[in-house]
Amino acid sequence: MAHKPVISALSLDDFGQWFPLWHDTNLGQAKEDVTTETWMRLNDPQTPVHGMKAEINGEIIGIMHYILHPTTGQIEPVCYMQDLYIAEPHRRNGYARQLVEALVKKGREEKWARIYWTADRRNEGAQALYQNLGVEIDFSFHVYPLN
Repeated sequence: MAHKPVISALSLDDFGQWFPLWHDTNLGQAKEDVTTETWMRLNDPQTPVHGMKAEINGEIIGIMHYILHPTTGQIEPVCYMQDLYIAEPHRRNGYARQLVEALVKKGREEKWARIYWTADRRNEGAQALYQNLGVEIDFSFHVYPLN
């Protein structure tokens, strides 16, 4: 039987447990300077980058990063849920959904306009989770690398 995780904001003390999950979500491809800057942003209340963790018995088993920003068409900020990752041994227990639900609750409390995200169509686990969340809009997504 799966345990109910404690979901809370990431803190500076979490780096040692955050890093392996960050490393895995990036398939080990994140550069050291990107990792350092991301961690600094996650822990700086002046940046729009934030993080949550799901913890069971003191072990961080999942992380979520999100970015709040203004947008056209809304007065309230919108939230881009950028990273959602659950450690392999803890998957398929509803923990990712619980992290999303915690973000939705926070967004409602803080009166955000919406939460949005992208997911690789080949990621069957993510697709199964997101199938009943939100409204799918059939946009194509393009990236123009600048560096």
